[in-house]
Amino acid sequence: MSETSHHSQGEQTLLSRLAAARTLTDNLFHVVNPGALYDRPIPERHRIVFYLGHLEAFDWNLLAGHVYGLDSFHPKFDRLFAFGIDPVDGGLPTDQPSDWPRQGEIREYNAGVRERLDARLEEDSLATTDATGVESPYSNEFILNAAIEHRLMHAETLAYLLHQLPLDRKVPAQLTPSPTAGPAAHKMIEVPSGKATLGSPRTPLGTFGWDNEFEQHTLNVPTFSIDAYKVTNGQFLEFVRQGGYEQASLWTEADWDWIRTQGIKHPQFWVRRGDGWFYRTMFAEIPLPSEWPVYVSHAEASAYARWSRKALPSEGQWHRAAYGTSAGVEYAFPWGDTPPAPAHGNFDFQSWDPAPVNAHPAGRSSYGVEGLLGNGWEWTSTLFEPFPGFQPFPFYPGYSANFFDGQHYVMKGGSARTAGCMVRRSFRNWFQPRYPYMYAAFRCVST
Repeated sequence: MSETSHHSQGEQTLLSRLAAARTLTDNLFHVVNPGALYDRPIPERHRIVFYLGHLEAFDWNLLAGHVYGLDSFHPKFDRLFAFGIDPVDGGLPTDQPSDWPRQGEIREYNAGVRERLDARLEEDSLATTDATGVESPYSNEFILNAAIEHRLMHAETLAYLLHQLPLDRKVPAQLTPSPTAGPAAHKMIEVPSGKATLGSPRTPLGTFGWDNEFEQHTLNVPTFSIDAYKVTNGQFLEFVRQGGYEQASLWTEADWDWIRTQGIKHPQFWVRRGDGWFYRTMFAEIPLPSEWPVYVSHAEASAYARWSRKALPSEGQWHRAAYGTSAGVEYAFPWGDTPPAPAHGNFDFQSWDPAPVNAHPAGRSSYGVEGLLGNGWEWTSTLFEPFPGFQPFPFYPGYSANFFDGQHYVMKGGSARTAGCMVRRSFRNWFQPRYPYMYAAFRCVST
């Protein structure tokens, strides 16, 4: 896609971001062995082939329908690839590989989507008006931002999906060496009482944010203490060795039922070989890295917290520890107001796998809490609910509202496969508690 001269510098930047996001997701499919495209690495999720068509179908349904009013050239694929699956009810999809179109047909559809959308993107301004010419917070530029971030979210979804694909079903990609660090000095840090500002201010032509990020509001958070680092594999191994997965008292009734019926005895990313423990990275199996953050479900994180006589932080506590200061001001990022850089954390696709929890001291918060952004989303104890003043996007009304059901928990921070634009302070991720495949870590608090 070329960038024509009638676009402003900001518009050209947005178009460049779209092109870069497309390249990123296109390259992810190069990781899949050609014979594995119709595999289903996670039983609760669609087959990989769905995501090959979903990214372009989403862009078409959003931009062609809500911005340009274009007639569909393939209504069947527009519908087939429109929506993913949220595996909250325990039901598993039953479709077969033969139920899906051939790869060539999907790629032809994808090319058609890009050709038609790019023609309009090159012709039209992305100014702050909507499709009717009225100045609007939901301008063409705003909606294109949504398309870009949606694609980047799925770059992470695809990564953890492909992580579960057997090693011989993947084509190894170029790896970046993991940072090294000595053993972390685990401790708890006291965070004094004070304010935590959640969300983003809604302005007529403000910066992009998803509907659940609005409205900005302030909480008063009492004094608490928080782990200086994410809980590591080494720490969690002690929980496993002491029978944490065998003690019903550490689990809620629903979580215990899940553990027993599914036969879960350790984190999803771990492998037991004889008397030893190993870790499944994206492209290899290695001895369990004790200083990497443990990736677990909310259910497992909560059980560990009870075992350690602590708790998971609330969203407000996490914000206070991450962005608060003793001077009373709040930073845009844990380290201050400077934009994120590789030294600040393991995010923005720097690596396929985690790093030691103390590998990025430059990302330390004002209170001394490390590793808050990147290296694994962090579970909170807060149910995913709307902020005061919530308004669903008219062009994507179910993005957040469909999950305000009391069955999803807020996650903060980001992982190694989270785009840099989504480690902003107001961004909220969420997931249901009994899903062990996410790049999801945690730390504990005490009051």
